[in-house]
Amino acid sequence: MSAGPKLPLLAAVLLLSGCATPETRLEQALVEAGLTEPMAGCMAGRMVDRLSLAQLYRMRDLKQAGRGQSTDEFLHRVRSLGDAEVWTVTSSSAALCAAGFAG
Repeated sequence: MSAGPKLPLLAAVLLLSGCATPETRLEQALVEAGLTEPMAGCMAGRMVDRLSLAQLYRMRDLKQAGRGQSTDEFLHRVRSLGDAEVWTVTSSSAALCAAGFAG
């Protein structure tokens, strides 16, 4: 087989995997920051659509907090970032996901 027919398939796979990267990375960072996997997955889906890449990268700093945090403690750390938009999107995402209205 020649490499020609495989190249478009490989390109499509790489393109699709690149599209999911910000949400997947944010979800993992939220889990590492102490949120449960279902909560992190729900919140990440909303947050990637509403925050810039720069704001999403700032969220990575929160994973230093470690596991076992409550959602309230996590939101306190988000507020300490000093970005009103990040705070608003994160807190509304947490509330909607906890209430079962998002996801």
